[in-house]
Amino acid sequence: MAQEKHTINTNLWIDNYADYLFNYTISRVNNSDLAKDLVQETFFAGLKSAKNFQEKASERTWLVSILKRKIIDHYRKINSKKGQAEVRMNFYNDGENEGNWLEERVPQSWDNASEKNIETVELRQQIDACIDNLPEKYALVFRMKSIHEFATEDICKDLNITASNLWVMIHRARTQLRKCMEDNWFNN
Repeated sequence: MAQEKHTINTNLWIDNYADYLFNYTISRVNNSDLAKDLVQETFFAGLKSAKNFQEKASERTWLVSILKRKIIDHYRKINSKKGQAEVRMNFYNDGENEGNWLEERVPQSWDNASEKNIETVELRQQIDACIDNLPEKYALVFRMKSIHEFATEDICKDLNITASNLWVMIHRARTQLRKCMEDNWFNN
């Protein structure tokens, strides 16, 4: 049985795939502007490499594979020392969105739910702090596998590590995270 040949039509990408790619991205980066930028970069990269399209996968699958690389590159950048400094600098200098978070999160009532929300935010902050205290590679691998749910094969390929090495790092990261949470959250 002959394999189906797929073709690409770049003129229809925005209509056919922009929403799907945006939804795929926003679930992994949790930032609307960043998600839009990554989808735009994906379309640009696709246009540049359209001549390399091998017709083995559908257009959408091909674009998603490009997008996955863009997302991984984003996390690599922010997990590098230089990238972390850039992210902090951009965050603190962002005057346009200053204060908007307060309006979006004003509690509608001051019942027990608001206390639970505060505790959830504080818990998330503590988890993030514990992840940030992990060795750089452990944090990167943990985020990619446990939070963003990248496939094991993709992580191993992108970071040039073996699957057994990946699982050792995941185990060590989880062990260190558990200790950090026990010391800083549960015992306080």
